[in-house]
Amino acid sequence: MMGRLPRSCRASSVSVYILNLPPARTWTPSPAHILDLAAVGSSHHRRHNLTFMEPPILSIDTGSRPAISPDVCRSKISNSTMETRKPFASVTMGEEPFNFLRALCDGAMAGATAGVVVETVLYPIDTIKTRLQAAHGGSQIYWRGLYSGLAGNLAGVLPASAIFVGIYEPTKQKLLRVFPENLSAFAHLTAGAIGGAASSLIRVPTEVVKQRMQTGQFTSAPNAVRLIVAKEGVRGLYAGYSSFLLRDLPFDAIQFCIYEQIRIGYKIAARRELNDPENAIIGAFAGAITGAITTPLDVMKTRLMVQGSANQYKGLLNCAQTILREEGPAAFLKGMGPRVLWIGIGGSIFFGVLERTKLMISQRRFDQGQKS
Repeated sequence: MMGRLPRSCRASSVSVYILNLPPARTWTPSPAHILDLAAVGSSHHRRHNLTFMEPPILSIDTGSRPAISPDVCRSKISNSTMETRKPFASVTMGEEPFNFLRALCDGAMAGATAGVVVETVLYPIDTIKTRLQAAHGGSQIYWRGLYSGLAGNLAGVLPASAIFVGIYEPTKQKLLRVFPENLSAFAHLTAGAIGGAASSLIRVPTEVVKQRMQTGQFTSAPNAVRLIVAKEGVRGLYAGYSSFLLRDLPFDAIQFCIYEQIRIGYKIAARRELNDPENAIIGAFAGAITGAITTPLDVMKTRLMVQGSANQYKGLLNCAQTILREEGPAAFLKGMGPRVLWIGIGGSIFFGVLERTKLMISQRRFDQGQKS
């Protein structure tokens, strides 16, 4: 019983009772909703159970009552109105327990799939970009063997992509439960940097072997690993590690932040889920912008990785000074065109495949839950 509405100036009165019944229906999001809620801001990342109340029922009680003055009647009506102002539909924030291991495994599977697909499709463009950046002065660029080193590179890309997305997804979801909604960008930046740091332990040796094969120093990945370790030690596989982190940690953080934030804004504006082409377009834009910004860092990283035992550059700072002194500022933009093209198309493919794979995994898990 929520309140009582009296009528005055008559011997007989009508009392109206507004009753709220217990919840009758509960709506639980489908897998697609659950998946996409995890990619929106803090409050949007939480799973919601919307509980709708039954419409109020009016119980009319007639009977003889003493006459009530108009002033008393107004006071009781006012109090009754204040007491019965309850929401027609209540929203309960029912958060499911956070399953870090499940998020890690799902992210790893999606990341590995996306990484292998994009690397295979765009490897020739990456080879051209590497040869342009490694060339000194007016050196000739050769166009043979554009797929040189692909097999060995995929052996590293698959686990590296799995580790990156496998760490990024649960870290992002956890941080979005901590950061307020207006600071969701910081959650994406932080998760991207953490994922990049974790995957760098595999990505750097893979990148070193790949780029030396692309520049014609070795003919096979196993041979490259054996000779690099023999001449330079294990440290040779991590040549340019500092420049790699300097380039890739900001790159990963910025790219994923741009992608996630644009995707959130687009979904809010469109008031619907994004389809595969839309995810791909947003991914291409995020990749191209980030690729252009980080080109100077990529040039220095490439020079440090391909120099081998010659040790032309003593470190990141020395590399930057030498390039500036011997080749001028324009050298820092070498390979920007192929790099922007490669990363733009790569972002389109990567994020398109990533979102589709995540959706398929979520749908399969949902179907299994329904059967059980």
